Amino acid sequence: MRLRCPICGREYDKPVQRCECGEPVEFELFEGEPYIAKTVWERFYDFWPIEPELGLSLGEGDTPLIKSKLGKELGVKLYLKNETVNPTWSFKDRGTFLAVSYALKAGYKAVGTVSTGNMGASVSAYASRFGLKAKILVSESASDEKVKAISVYGGDVIRVKGDYGRLYFESLKLGEKLGIYFINSDNPFRVEGYKGIAFEIAEELSPDYVLIPTSSGGLFRGIAKGFIELKESGLIDELPTLVAVQAEGCSPICRAFKEGKEKIERFERPETIAKAIANPYPPSGNAVLKLLREFGWKCVAVSDGEIIKAQKKLAGEGLFVQPASATGIAALKKLTQSDVISEGSKVVSILTGSGLKTLPHAEGGEARECPLENLENCLR
Repeated sequence: MRLRCPICGREYDKPVQRCECGEPVEFELFEGEPYIAKTVWERFYDFWPIEPELGLSLGEGDTPLIKSKLGKELGVKLYLKNETVNPTWSFKDRGTFLAVSYALKAGYKAVGTVSTGNMGASVSAYASRFGLKAKILVSESASDEKVKAISVYGGDVIRVKGDYGRLYFESLKLGEKLGIYFINSDNPFRVEGYKGIAFEIAEELSPDYVLIPTSSGGLFRGIAKGFIELKESGLIDELPTLVAVQAEGCSPICRAFKEGKEKIERFERPETIAKAIANPYPPSGNAVLKLLREFGWKCVAVSDGEIIKAQKKLAGEGLFVQPASATGIAALKKLTQSDVISEGSKVVSILTGSGLKTLPHAEGGEARECPLENLENCLR
C-alpha cells in the first residue's frame, strides 16, 4: 500500500491521508486489464488498492451514459454521465463504498466526514449498511432539511460552532486520536473510488473532452487518475482533455489557473447557487492545478445565470439535477461558442447529484386549478 504526495513527491507505506507538506496523498498508479464481470468493481479488479466488500455494496457505480439532444444544439456529440442514480443520488457513493470497505477491513468501529450535503448522506448510509457508527460534522448554519437527509440513515450529526474551514483538518487529527476513520472530500480511498467513472466512460466511447464540476478536487483527481491508468495499461490510446468547472462565485482553482499561479488562494466571500461546489479553499486545489498545467487541461468558471439556464435545459431532457451538476453544460456552451471545443467533438459531462437534494432552490412552473366538470377544456 504505497502512497505519494503529488506535490512534493514524498512517499508513504502506511495509509495516511495528508502529506507532511500539507497536501493530499494518492495511491501509486495501478496497471492491469479488465475482466468480464457484472460490476465495475469486478471488471476493473486490478485497479483498486483494496478488495471492495462486494457483499455490502448498495449498487453504486455502473451509471448510464446518455446521448444528449443538447449536443445537436451545441454542435457536438454530447453524452451525460448520470451519477444521480447512485444509491444516495450522487457520485459520492463510489468513493464512500471503497473507503468504508477499507475502514471495515482495518478494524474501525466508526467512520465520519465533514459535509453539509451529498457526502454526509453517503457516509451515513454506508456506515449503516456496514454496521459502523457514523459521525457527520456539519456547520452550525446547516439547514434542518439537510440535517434530516443525513440523519435519516442513523448517523450522528453534530453541528460544529466555529471556523468551518478548520474543521477538515481538525477532524483528521481527532479521528486518529478517537479511532474514527474520517472519509473527507479527498480521502485517498475516496479518490480511488471515483476512478470507476473514467473506466465506465472508456468502456463505451473515447471522448475528446470530459467536463467535471469541481469543488474540493477529489472527483477531478479520481477521474484523471482513472484515465491515466487506462493509458499506462495500454487500454486507451489518448487521454481526453479534462475540464474542471467551477461557479464564478466560488472559483479558487480557475482563478489561480487563469492568473498563472502555482498555488490556490482562499476565495473570499463565496456566493453561488451551486452550493455543492462552493469550496473557498479546496484541499485538493493545488493538486488539481498541477494536473491542469501538466496535461494542458482546462478550467472554466460559469455564472449563476448560466447554471440556471443549463439546469432547465437538462430538465427538458428529463434529467433534474442540482445546480452544481449543470455547470458542465454551462461551460460547454461557453467553450463551443469560443471555438475552444470544435464542432463534432465527443464530449462527456458529469452529472454529479440529483436536483431532489436542492428542491427549495429549484425553479418550476405553477400548477393550474381546474373544476372536474371543466376538465375537457383544461386539457385542450
